[in-house]
Amino acid sequence: MNTDTDEPLRLAVVSAGLSVPSSTRLLADRLTEAVREQLGDAGLVVEIQIVELRDLAADIANNLVTGFPSPTLAEAIDTVTSADGLIAVTPVFSASYSGLFKSFFDVIDNDALTGNAVLAAATGGTARHSLALEHALRPLFAYLRAIVVPTTVYAASEDWGGNGDPLTDTLPNRIVRAGGELAGLMQARTGAAARTTAHTTVVPFAQQLEALRPA
Repeated sequence: MNTDTDEPLRLAVVSAGLSVPSSTRLLADRLTEAVREQLGDAGLVVEIQIVELRDLAADIANNLVTGFPSPTLAEAIDTVTSADGLIAVTPVFSASYSGLFKSFFDVIDNDALTGNAVLAAATGGTARHSLALEHALRPLFAYLRAIVVPTTVYAASEDWGGNGDPLTDTLPNRIVRAGGELAGLMQARTGAAARTTAHTTVVPFAQQLEALRPA
């Protein structure tokens, strides 16, 4: 995590689209731009790194069998785990995330994302699968001890061609709101980390015990 306010914030984007281009990558790009714009409005620069899981499919499968990542996969994992914020987008099949998406996060240590800020999103052919965000993606990142922003974003086919369900927020509104939540969390966490690094004095344990003894 970046603790130097003079350096750009780092945003990792994981897209599990099965083709290029794809609606999954399109949603990832829209969310990325929303985060970039809102950090830019706060006078901050963000460095964006894209991880296309389609390009890593063979490496992920080999890692699951051998237990060792290839250099390319290891670099992708480091990109994700060391970022100040993460956007993770998957297509939904059979009411859950894709196998490729799950396999990638399976090869990441289960504590490597502890405390990391995550925006979870998904795409699918029908709005009926939107609850996959809450019963599949949010629990996955909770298990990995990440902090998922309140607004998750699901884009069904009809969301791209119109204004969506008139009784709910439109897709553009949800993208802006979720992007703002991730941008705010990235700023807050980075600032807290910088303050901790700069101002926290570590008191030896023996000294702490001594201070508890009666005079």
